[in-house]
Parts: sequence; structure tokens; C-alpha cells
Amino acid sequence: MPILAFFVTHYVLSIFTQTFFLHRYSAHRMFRMSKGWERFFHFLTWLSQGSSYLQPRAYAILHRMHHAYSDTPKDPHSPRFFGTVFGMMWHTKDVYLDVLGRKVEPEARFEGGYPEWKLLDETLNNMYVAFAFGTAYVLFYMQYATSPWQYLLLPIHFLMGPMHGAIVNWGGHKYGYRNFWNKDDSRNTLPFDIITWGELFQNNHHSFGMAPNFAVRSFEIDPTYQVMKVLQLLGVIDMRGAQVMRWKPEDRRAPEAAIVPEALAAE
Repeated sequence: MPILAFFVTHYVLSIFTQTFFLHRYSAHRMFRMSKGWERFFHFLTWLSQGSSYLQPRAYAILHRMHHAYSDTPKDPHSPRFFGTVFGMMWHTKDVYLDVLGRKVEPEARFEGGYPEWKLLDETLNNMYVAFAFGTAYVLFYMQYATSPWQYLLLPIHFLMGPMHGAIVNWGGHKYGYRNFWNKDDSRNTLPFDIITWGELFQNNHHSFGMAPNFAVRSFEIDPTYQVMKVLQLLGVIDMRGAQVMRWKPEDRRAPEAAIVPEALAAE
């Protein structure tokens, strides 16, 4: 049915571009790509996220803050300080809008290294464009919906990007298991994370922040990394020299056995 096909396509593309382009490329630069491919994925992110498009600069700055201050009062989205996921995300929204509108000056170490495209990030990134995308979603449903309950999917279309962030930052810091002892609350929520394309391996990612593969143990699978391996073979991206995650059973036994990512990265 057209509604199911549209919903699945929108969900998969929105989540993939958020983890692949905004997170692993814009915020962390875990791999390299040509300017042409960067523009392609930048446009694909804008198009697929639509009404909930997240600007790469603002996203990168908030995410770098999250790593630097994970689960401390300076973390822009830690569930440790909020009673509900809605409270956490409302706070995240306020911080994001301050950075987006340049109402605050981030620390210098959080600036730079992210893709910028004035046409998409400024000219075509406003409430009118978001409303146009939302209207397009509604019109599609009016044309193809076969039951009233299907309209309940529309809020997910409207808020796809922030909803993905809410799932990852709430669930990934509250529920699941730990492979590494960190100073934060990060957890691996799912061993096979198809829901967020690998983003719920938060404990792994917070331990090795520059590793493009978020899975480390034999039963863990990171779907986005599998796609990235294909893109590497096709010459679209270059992951040579990227950090590789290492894990030993003793890494999770006690705080004294904590992995120090900086030391490993320097080896």
C-alpha cells in the first residue's frame, strides 16, 4: 500500500541520513568523501528529513557538547536530569535553537569541521519550508489513506528527526547493557539495532567516539556500518585509518578496567 511504502521510505532515509551524514560525518568526521558526494548527502538529508531537518552545524555542536559533557549538567540532552523524555527534548530544542540562531557562542573546540550550505541551512531552513513539507505529507495521506487510523502516522513524519534523537538519547542512556565502563550512563539498548540504524549502541560509541562501526561484539550488528562498507567499496567514502573498537570481557567488570579511548587512539 502507498501509505506503508511512503512511511517506511521516509523513516529509513531520515534515520539513515541522520546517523550517516549528521552524526558520523558532520559531527565526528569518521570518514572522508568528495565535495560532490558531500553535497549529495547534504541535499538527501534536507529532503528526507523534510519538516524536521536538522542543520549540520547546530547538530554537530550539540553532539560535541554531548560527548564532552555526557550526563553532566552541561549535556544538552541527558535523561539523568529530566523526569520524562519530553522534558529532556524540550530542553534540547531550546539549546538547538539558540545555537541555530547564533544566540549563544559555543566553545571554540566545538566549532568547525562540519559541512555548510547556505541555500539549505539558511534560505530553505525555516518554518515556511517546514510547513510546506508538512502540507505535502498531509496531501499524500489524503490521496492514498484507506483508513482514519493511518493519519496517526503523520506526527511521526512531522517530527522524524527530533523523535530519533529522543529515542537514542533517552533509551541509550537509561536502558540496556554496558560493554565498557564509562564516566557516563551510556548503554547499548539493542544488540541488533534496526530501529535507529545502530545509534542505540551508545555505550560502545561513547567509549570509542571516532569508530565508524558502533558494534564491537560478535552478536552486535550496526546496519549503518554495513551500508558504509558498501559505499567504501564503491569509492563513495573513505574510512581508511578510522578508529577501530576493541573489546575484552574484562573491560566491563569494574571501573578500574575502564577503556581510555584517547590512549587507544594515540597508539
